[in-house]
Amino acid sequence: MAEVAPWPDWDALSDEQLDAMERRIAAKYMRKFPLGIVFWGFTNTAVWLALWPLALTGTIPLWLAFPIALFNVAAAYLPSHDAQHSIIARQGHKLRWLNELLGHVSLIPFAAPFRYLRHTHFEHHAHANDPELDPDYEVHAENRREFFRQSLIRMQPGDETAQQAYPAALQRIGKEHLILEALAVRAVYLLVLFGAAWSGYAIEAALLWWVPILLSQVYIRYYLSWKPHHPGKATGRYHDTSAFGSTLGNLGSSGMQYHIVHHLYPRIPLMQTPAAYRELRPILARKGCDLGNL
Repeated sequence: MAEVAPWPDWDALSDEQLDAMERRIAAKYMRKFPLGIVFWGFTNTAVWLALWPLALTGTIPLWLAFPIALFNVAAAYLPSHDAQHSIIARQGHKLRWLNELLGHVSLIPFAAPFRYLRHTHFEHHAHANDPELDPDYEVHAENRREFFRQSLIRMQPGDETAQQAYPAALQRIGKEHLILEALAVRAVYLLVLFGAAWSGYAIEAALLWWVPILLSQVYIRYYLSWKPHHPGKATGRYHDTSAFGSTLGNLGSSGMQYHIVHHLYPRIPLMQTPAAYRELRPILARKGCDLGNL
């Protein structure tokens, strides 16, 4: 029987040894193909698209279609998130087309443009918690109650906070052409809503798309931005995000309990972050990371 490798004496390791071990552990998880997220992305969009003819023809009642649509829209971002980081396939790989297709298709229920989100998300990673450069900085709030109050304000027609931060980031990096792409996607979304309302399906369109997007935006901002970065003051590789325990568990929080792993190694697939965290935890604790109660 092969011998089990002894658990290292972490406190006896030098900083250089800890760094080497950290990279070795992370590399192991970066080599895993994220088949689960690929299936998730395409299936989630297919289910959401199928809801439209089923609900509009009365095949399934709206009271059933609405929660399914809400789940589909809330779950639409994460497969694209893996694609944003080219986790499925990097540039030049034979499966690069699958990576890009997943990024675009998975976002259809969320009515958001893939490349627009990719490059603004890269800016978030490069400048996390920087009040001048992080396009997600405006999501920070003193506490949970203030976060939800601000979220309600952002739903109002006159609020331009989020609309300004992302275009400004794209202009700064020379990707302003993606703003037009975002406007085109938004125009299609509004035309579908108006067309459905004109045809007598206003309530159906509202419950299948408009309301799910409003609610999902709050959910996603909470778990993907506010919670893992709160209080949003620290910067630096090991300090600009944290691990946290969620009352909804890892699935209910969209896998963001281990968001610190994603910021340290963005090419680790989402579904591998819990296992990677468990192996990396002793090292991260010695790096001074905020590991919450996990």
